[in-house]
Amino acid sequence: MSDSNAPLVTFRDLNLSKELLQGLDEVGYETPSPIQAQAIPHLMQGLDILGHAPTGTGKTAAFALPLLSRLDLNNKSVQVMALAPTRELAVQVAEAFKRYAKHIPGFNVLAIYGGQDYSGQIRQLKRGVHVVVGTPGRVMDHMRKGTLKLDGLQAMVLDEADEMLRMGFVDEVEWILEQTPPKRQMALFSATMPKEIQRIARRHLNDPQEVSIKAKTATAETIRQRYWLVSGLRKIEALTRLLEVEDFDGILIFVRTKLATSELAEQLEARGHAAAAMNGDMAQKSREQMVARLKSGSLDILVATDVAARGLDVDRISHVINYDIPYDTEAYIHRIGRTGRAGRKGDAILFVAPRERRMLGAIERATRQKITELELPSTETVNKKRIADFKQKITDTIAKGHLSFMRGIIEEYQSETEASATDIAAAMANIAQGNQTLLMAPEKKQPNKPRHDSREPLEPRNNRGRKRERAPRAERTEKGNRPERSAGGSRNIDLELFRIEVGREHGVEPSNIVGAIANEAGLDARNIGQISINDNFSMVELPAGMPKDVFGDLRKVWVCGQQLRISREGEAPGAPVKDGRPPLSESKPRRKGPKGDDFKPEKKRSPKSKANSAETRPGSSQAKRKPSKRTEKPTDSNS
Repeated sequence: MSDSNAPLVTFRDLNLSKELLQGLDEVGYETPSPIQAQAIPHLMQGLDILGHAPTGTGKTAAFALPLLSRLDLNNKSVQVMALAPTRELAVQVAEAFKRYAKHIPGFNVLAIYGGQDYSGQIRQLKRGVHVVVGTPGRVMDHMRKGTLKLDGLQAMVLDEADEMLRMGFVDEVEWILEQTPPKRQMALFSATMPKEIQRIARRHLNDPQEVSIKAKTATAETIRQRYWLVSGLRKIEALTRLLEVEDFDGILIFVRTKLATSELAEQLEARGHAAAAMNGDMAQKSREQMVARLKSGSLDILVATDVAARGLDVDRISHVINYDIPYDTEAYIHRIGRTGRAGRKGDAILFVAPRERRMLGAIERATRQKITELELPSTETVNKKRIADFKQKITDTIAKGHLSFMRGIIEEYQSETEASATDIAAAMANIAQGNQTLLMAPEKKQPNKPRHDSREPLEPRNNRGRKRERAPRAERTEKGNRPERSAGGSRNIDLELFRIEVGREHGVEPSNIVGAIANEAGLDARNIGQISINDNFSMVELPAGMPKDVFGDLRKVWVCGQQLRISREGEAPGAPVKDGRPPLSESKPRRKGPKGDDFKPEKKRSPKSKANSAETRPGSSQAKRKPSKRTEKPTDSNS
């Protein structure tokens, strides 16, 4: 097994192409993380990799960079495929491939996952893509339909394999691996190594090189860490509010690209802040001048990339703001280490987009610290602060004195016009204020919506889930019925009973339903109650008060060849979807917990439906992982 204390190298030492190095420079990468330094040389040589690495250690670049280096761009067939447990991760990995290959002409990558229209994916596959990143259910659908051909596959990646195991995708993953060419290269990455993952590795990897990395956990306890979940306001507007109410001295703001440093610095300057940009394009002398200005106080805000801020040590930095979330936890630790130095207190604020919430979870695990959610200041709070600051300026100016000349002019004006002292002072204040208004405009009222706990969606997609023992898969009784699934964990929530239009005759299993709903609605799997599977429909308990947009999205999700077309109990089942917004009934039957008399019992299935289910369910052990002949409709999305 490789030693995690690898010698310090740069990306230029790893034989990567100049196009890839140019892309890395633009995203701010300078030196590879430990997992990258160890894995890239092995993958460049065509060897298989078994990587024991948590989320946030930079493993996406560890497999993407070497596999991009070995592509034949003249060949339009799929040469690399990566499987990811969730659609969010699939999108992130695909975007990472595109970002690194920005300067590689003709490169094409495609993310395929459930809940997305098939026709667009099929069109792109027909045009030709070099890399496919997808969730197991949708990848298997395309393979069965013949729209995803892997005859020319050179490399296969399993990302977060233990997460796929926990979400019940093992059968699908095994089936996919069995259809790939035997001589393809393979990389498997997993934060933990349960027996099932070890079995897959022994069966499908050829003499793999093992790499084991542990995430760093060193962050100063004197740093207060907070995050804001990006929503509603644009980032720049949110940042402006924070700067108005935060008591700061010097601020270091991190962005991903050189261009962003200049753009954001200009926007802040236009809003009256003493801000400047620092990036890798600047000469060393210019950088030193910027740091000197920050130290002296003539500059309050420095907007920088990771590369430009390396080694920056300024006592005056009270805040580090991650305007763009870093790509790995080590970068985050390095960034916030610019404040709270030598025992002083510091603040670290992280902007997190909805699709980046899994990275927030990885950062929390790496730092072993809870990052609290930041309540964005309201318009009223900002205006109160502005008024208080304005009054303080008056007080400070009076205290300084030197008012005799202006006092004489005002007294002369007052005697000439008989204007009150208050009116004159107000007029002078308006002159001083210029074209800028003192107060912010009131916020537009937003319609009330049930607010999701922004922390909740992290739960099923990170190591928190691994701390819990995985519930055993439902087993068949002698008559073919499955026991009803009970939700583990949290019980103190209101649950409603819903009907979904997929059942036993479609080959559905509880894991299919849980996987699709958890991913689409961003629910913790613990908050999904009992599931009762009937012949052609199923009943499932979900948290009450589901927002309309989430409800609408769920109705269009495909599971085992059927749209869920979810409806509340008592409503007309399977009503057509209209603009993703289903009719909502006024009466909502609610009750506590996953048990109750109003839950519909599961019907007994006939021997005929049992046989059909075993034959047609994709990825099932009864089907011996042979692709089904049913191809007229898409199968399980699970993403």
